[in-house]
Amino acid sequence: MSENLAYQEMRREELIDGEAVMMSPRPTVNHNRVAYNIATLFDNYLRGKKCVPFSDGVDLYLDEKNRFIPDFMIVCDPDKIKPDGVYGAPDLVVEVLSPSTAKNDRGYKKDTYAKFGVREYWLVSPGDKTVEVYRAENSAFFLYDIYSQHPDWELAKMSKVERLTVVTHFKCSLYDDLEISLEDIFYRTF
Repeated sequence: MSENLAYQEMRREELIDGEAVMMSPRPTVNHNRVAYNIATLFDNYLRGKKCVPFSDGVDLYLDEKNRFIPDFMIVCDPDKIKPDGVYGAPDLVVEVLSPSTAKNDRGYKKDTYAKFGVREYWLVSPGDKTVEVYRAENSAFFLYDIYSQHPDWELAKMSKVERLTVVTHFKCSLYDDLEISLEDIFYRTF
């Protein structure tokens, strides 16, 4: 552990099932870029609309045992937004996967988000360039789809017919008029 006080002050923790869990203080460049790209995309789209986008760093209070810090979330109920964080389920939560957090993001946190009423949940892998979209049904999430950005070399090996079936855009269930591009999500990542 670093003795640097600035480093120690940057350390953040979540409360997961009543237990304090330290978060990684320094996300990778790709993690940061993906979270920023998603926040920018929704911030531009939601400007002037009721729903509010929040990027990394905002506390989400679900109950006394669960306080998370999602990489991104959208809240459409203004009564849930307080000066120190969001109290209650957001409508969309996005977690950008890191090796140290993937188990919680895929397991306990996913189940908890569903239990508290999050409508849609994304797990985004910067390394694989994939977006797993989960949608709520009966207080649980079901895997709606997995979207993958294929590298140019892989596309070059595909037949024309295969390339025509590659999905490059998708929609969030909250907004019928917003096309989300995988290229925009993974812009300037490597």
